[in-house]
Amino acid sequence: MKAKEKYGERLTILKQEAVKIPGGFLNLFSQEGVRITGFIPAIGMGQGQYRAGAGASDTPAPLKAPVSGEAANVPAANMPAANMPAARGAATTFAEEKEKILAMANAGKESAALKEVLTEIKSIKEKLESQGLAGSREEHPTLNRIDEILILNDFPAAYRKSLLDRGREEITLGGLDNYNAVQDKFLEWIGESVKIYGNDTFKVRPRIMILVGPTGVGKTTTIAKLAANFGIDDKANQKRRIVLITIDTYRIGAREHLEKYGELLEFPCYSVSEYDEMKKILALHADAVDLFLIDTIGRNPRDMVQLGEMKQLLSACGTLAETHLAVAATTKASDLKEILQQFEAFDYRSVLVTKMDETIRMGNVIGALAEKGKSVSYMTFGQKVPTDIRKASVIQFLINLEGFRVNRVKMEEKFPDKGHEQMQKWR
Repeated sequence: MKAKEKYGERLTILKQEAVKIPGGFLNLFSQEGVRITGFIPAIGMGQGQYRAGAGASDTPAPLKAPVSGEAANVPAANMPAANMPAARGAATTFAEEKEKILAMANAGKESAALKEVLTEIKSIKEKLESQGLAGSREEHPTLNRIDEILILNDFPAAYRKSLLDRGREEITLGGLDNYNAVQDKFLEWIGESVKIYGNDTFKVRPRIMILVGPTGVGKTTTIAKLAANFGIDDKANQKRRIVLITIDTYRIGAREHLEKYGELLEFPCYSVSEYDEMKKILALHADAVDLFLIDTIGRNPRDMVQLGEMKQLLSACGTLAETHLAVAATTKASDLKEILQQFEAFDYRSVLVTKMDETIRMGNVIGALAEKGKSVSYMTFGQKVPTDIRKASVIQFLINLEGFRVNRVKMEEKFPDKGHEQMQKWR
């Protein structure tokens, strides 16, 4: 308003913004002000003409009008030479020049906004391409079909991209026309990415096996299955001396659950809540026991404090103890990745996959394990003790994939299934 009062209709405002006007000792008494950016035609010159001073630039000079004082002296904006009228008597009117400058200003704003949007789009596109999600190239129909099956099985994007890149490199264009041969090749590559835990022996006695994992994956039932298969032969006689230990003293019925299994199998069962208790029980039975099976508390993988407390208690088992991480096959890929990462603190040797009977899509498990380079020791397929458990095998993963035609004879030649033996025959 003050600028308009001083310069009248000659002033055209392009933008305004709130500023601090310095004042007083150490600027302790600064005032609120408004900075106005615009232009004013020079007084005494013809319409459509502007004063062109030294140092003319494309940036209009700022106009300042303090909120609580008089309007400041405002210099006339300098027009760049390229935008000045050709002659004093040019027919271009002031109104036309004003519209032209306003259009230039708006075009500048739009250009900056457009540039920002294009930069953001480029960034999004790069992220999608890095995850193998951008359809930037035209694929062979066979690769498109394979990718659709991989997506159907919940394989992570990075895993799919790696497989498809390998297919483009190793399979000829003519070879891509044979879909059955291509899908057999992809199945082989998927099988090669599955690592099987191979250190399932009793070279060290007593052997100590610890099962950790998030809540609800079936650790207690799995401990009972392991006890039955390692400790009872096919004639229902004990073939190994086993002790069951639980540190789950929080969950209602958890201790009673394992104690019931111990009673049925005629194996002693202990409940432990402290480091010294664990050391005492292990030392007490060390000379007379073949295997300690330790059930743990289901923990949220994000709760680092509770995980730390549990790790401290389990450290009483010593460095020879082998820890296995139990995960459910029904867990989505992103959550599996986080679980595998958060339980790294326990230095687990392998992964035990539970609830494989509850899903027909195994890509989430295969992809997450391959990314972390983790091996698989055992698989469970239900609640029955002792039958619904077996040693892990590549074939079991492959036959649980949806949409693939599995040539079992050919695949077993490539990946011998050592896990099909009866669990009672475990060494």
